[in-house]
Order: sequence, then structure tokens, then C-alpha cells
Amino acid sequence: MAEDTEDFELKQLAETVYDMIRDVHDPEKPETLEELNVVREEGVMATRLPTGQTLITIEFVPTVPHCSLASIIGLTLRRKIETSFPEKYKVDIFIKKGTHQTADDINKQINDKERISAAMENPNLRSLVDKCIADEIG
Repeated sequence: MAEDTEDFELKQLAETVYDMIRDVHDPEKPETLEELNVVREEGVMATRLPTGQTLITIEFVPTVPHCSLASIIGLTLRRKIETSFPEKYKVDIFIKKGTHQTADDINKQINDKERISAAMENPNLRSLVDKCIADEIG
């Protein structure tokens, strides 16, 4: 019975995360990531790690296989989760296999703590990311 409760809680968490990231704006276009089919509900999962920590995994699909802003989208998704939850979750963000020419390199970049920290220290990059996660574009 406890397992059913945990599964339900993890499913609820995944739905909450999706509801949060679906309205993130694309860095280049006026549409949201949901409107562009970059993020999908089935691409968001929550699981419990053996350590007891919760892992949130997000898989996204860039608009084109050579999207130059795919790493920005990944950073934006991560920033949205980090600023929206009081709890600390482990977050893995990946480009869906076969949907981007340099997915492996970008996946390493957007899941490396040092690279993320360095990227977010850049004021221009941070401003772009924060603009994408703002409730309204204006």
C-alpha cells in the first residue's frame, strides 16, 4: 500500500513539474515550449533513487535538429525547477535521442554543475533564461 502512495506522489510531482515548465517561453519565438512541442507531459518523470532522493527527469525535443539554443532551453528548464520548488530535487534534463545533431554534448553541458554555474554567472545569459521563465513576455 505504501508503494502505491509513493507511486501516486511521484506521478503527481511529474504532473506538477510539467505544468510548471509547459509555460516556459522559447528563447527565440513568442510561443511556449508546450506550444512548440518541445516539452511533452510524457517526457517528465519522477522517480525515487536508492538514496531516498527524488529524481526529476525531463526529456525535450528541440524545434529543429540543429537548434542552436537547445542548451539555453535546458538551462531554462533547470532554472524554472530550481526557482519553483522549495525542496531540492536531483534534476536530469536530456534532449530526446535522435532529435538533435549534438545531443550528447549538450546533455553533458546541461547536466554538469560546474558548467551550469558558470553559464548562470554570465549576466546576458542569465537575463535570457530569466526572461524565458517569466510569467509573461513583455
